[in-house]
Amino acid sequence: MNTRLGITLLGTGCPAVSTKRYGPANLVQCGGLNLLVDIGSGATQRLVGCGASGATVDALLITHIHTDHLVDLYQFIISSWHQNRDRKQVIYGPPGIRQLVDSTMEVWKAERNLRIKWEKRSSLAALEIDVHELDAEGVILEQDGGRVSMVEVEHQPVEPAFGFIFEAAGRKLAVSGDTRYCENLVEAAREADVLVHEVFDHGSMPIRGTRTQEGLANVAAYHTASTDVGKVATQARAGCLVLTHIVPPDADRSNLLAQARAEYAGPVIVGEDLMGIDVITGTVQWGDMSFCLPVK
Repeated sequence: MNTRLGITLLGTGCPAVSTKRYGPANLVQCGGLNLLVDIGSGATQRLVGCGASGATVDALLITHIHTDHLVDLYQFIISSWHQNRDRKQVIYGPPGIRQLVDSTMEVWKAERNLRIKWEKRSSLAALEIDVHELDAEGVILEQDGGRVSMVEVEHQPVEPAFGFIFEAAGRKLAVSGDTRYCENLVEAAREADVLVHEVFDHGSMPIRGTRTQEGLANVAAYHTASTDVGKVATQARAGCLVLTHIVPPDADRSNLLAQARAEYAGPVIVGEDLMGIDVITGTVQWGDMSFCLPVK
């Protein structure tokens, strides 16, 4: 049985453009499965940056229909074809994802057909897409020693929005997706060895340019504040809290750590692009740096 369970943070950013924090995306290894959670801006480059490619991804899991989580979708599809993928794409996501995929493929149909005709590749399977719209919580994939479950989270007015739970080799990884504080997620993430959770540092978001007080309050209302995210980890009894989808992307790391640790006594990591976490061994790798977390 394959005993892998790990996550590579491909993009830890948000809609704001950043050269340090690309758009939301995570590569999860769960048992024998290679899974991509969201496909934000630059995700295809980050995949190559961690030694992977679209050719090796078994399925794409979409947390919700927001551009920052989906904008690299077509780039992922076409680049997977260029990377010699020889099987169809598999996508899981909320209702509406099929229409979005179909519309995206239609927009690029003429260009794609010209490419197909000219390049004369031996397989077009990578351009075929099997879309699964999720309408009920629970297990969505269970194979090769890994199990993946979907949990609904609170990101209204965007609904539904999902988080995902990954289990393999007796270990558990929870990925929040975009959400305000959500008891449903707390329950689903109970006893997770690693909780990867979004965070919003409202103190770092000044009102300037076209920003308004009302608009900023609306944005804050459907994310989890840095002063609340530690409470989620504590209530879930998570072994480690990893912060991602950092809003704004230039939020002060020390401030994020201090606020999370005020509500949570366990290890807290401010996630960085291309940071890898092996949930089974507790090993964290980022560039030339590596360290170990306490293993429950």
